[in-house]
Amino acid sequence: MNIRNLNVRSPNLRTLKREWLPNPKADLLAGAVVGLALIPEAIAFSIIAGVDPKVGLYASFIIAVITAFLGGRPGSISAATGAMALLMVDLVKDHGLQYLLAATFLTGIFQVVFGLLKLGRQMKFVPRAVMIGYINALAVLIFLAQLPQLTNVPPTVYVLTLLSLGIIYILPRFTKAVPSPLVALAVMTIAAIALRLDVPTVGDMGELPTAPPLFSLPQVPFTLETLQIILPYSLTLAIVGLLASFLTASLVDDFTDTPSDKNQEAKGQGIANIVTAFFGGMAGCGMIGQSVINVQSGGRGRLSTLSAGVFLLVAILFLQDWVRQMPMAALVAVMIMVSIGTFRWSSFTNMRRVPRSEVIVMLTTMFVIIFTRNFALGVATGIVMSTVFFSRKVAKLVLFDRVLIEEGAHRIYKVSGHIFFLSRDEFLASFNFDELVEQVTIDLSRAHLWDQGAVEVLDKAVQKFRRRGIEVTVIGLNEASATLLNRLATDEELVASGQS
Repeated sequence: MNIRNLNVRSPNLRTLKREWLPNPKADLLAGAVVGLALIPEAIAFSIIAGVDPKVGLYASFIIAVITAFLGGRPGSISAATGAMALLMVDLVKDHGLQYLLAATFLTGIFQVVFGLLKLGRQMKFVPRAVMIGYINALAVLIFLAQLPQLTNVPPTVYVLTLLSLGIIYILPRFTKAVPSPLVALAVMTIAAIALRLDVPTVGDMGELPTAPPLFSLPQVPFTLETLQIILPYSLTLAIVGLLASFLTASLVDDFTDTPSDKNQEAKGQGIANIVTAFFGGMAGCGMIGQSVINVQSGGRGRLSTLSAGVFLLVAILFLQDWVRQMPMAALVAVMIMVSIGTFRWSSFTNMRRVPRSEVIVMLTTMFVIIFTRNFALGVATGIVMSTVFFSRKVAKLVLFDRVLIEEGAHRIYKVSGHIFFLSRDEFLASFNFDELVEQVTIDLSRAHLWDQGAVEVLDKAVQKFRRRGIEVTVIGLNEASATLLNRLATDEELVASGQS
């Protein structure tokens, strides 16, 4: 009995150790870097959404901690994000914070349901070209978001930014004991305080909270009218949030060469948003930029995500004096590092070797997101374009083998490929309707009819032969194609031949 129990438990213990303690020191230090970098971003995203800075800070703490335990991708960072904040602007403007909290709760419910329905499996339908376009666009937007911090500022800001970048990129050549971004943040903060430098700081971004988040229900009427108000926002937030989280998880998968559980990620994100709604936080999702910081700083396990959330709260509650004086130039340098590390440079250097259609999809996805700031629209556009390109390619893969028997009186067309609405022209063009034969056999044993367009074009081909006095027989239909033909074909003889 003891041996049997040991055999059952040991895989779980190994999993816990692999996910939580692959390298505790690196995870803790990486989490500290991420926690500090989250502070100005959470404040900025709160301002975008039109709410108090503490709404974004509380959300970032709660979401990071909960996804550390319940998320499906160890090492991934989730918190308040700009993509979600942009979707909240009108709701906050028209109805206020409490309706945002209610919408955040419903967002979480949707995401949990999506996870239970295992919709994470649908990520395999997002083409790689779309993912690369999304990641490149995010890298560009991260960089562009830093430009206001480098515009109309004292020359000292540029000096601090360059020195910070120097520490970030040069220090790892000598030692990796401590993440170089953390060293840059610490050194620049000490320098700014010691030298009394007059430069923009984190404290200039907004007021930091002085107390931990407290539990409270969203103060909205529980009526159908409230549901009608928040439902469209919640559904959009849920979909965009999961899309961002899945893409973040996929990116970390690539960086670490380890798998993730997308369905568990959906449930974890949902539970995190449900909880944050009860503690005054806005909805959040996976953050590619912060996840890149975490991974590049050595974070791999769930401890790094937990550390980021906990360090964020500790920093804003107990280290406020230091955090307020942290120069924005140092954080700008960290985010520039993130944008450089996130951008897939190979997507441009390898353009000549990649199929042209994939390059077009990648660039379109990228530019739609950059110019509209709408990640969902960019990804949807890329998926639609990929579908069209793929369908056109498949439509051209209809092959015909023509055999003439019985002294030239009987022509057999052996068709191979997928017949659907886009392959109609290729299908019809492959027949010689003017050939002087007595009988034609269309052999579809290596073909498949997919839709009404396929049945229509087959019907049309048969009718054209019969109008010329040629006897036509259709053979070899598989069961699914025969069923479709039986339902949709208008020619009774064609239906009968398909059933034979």
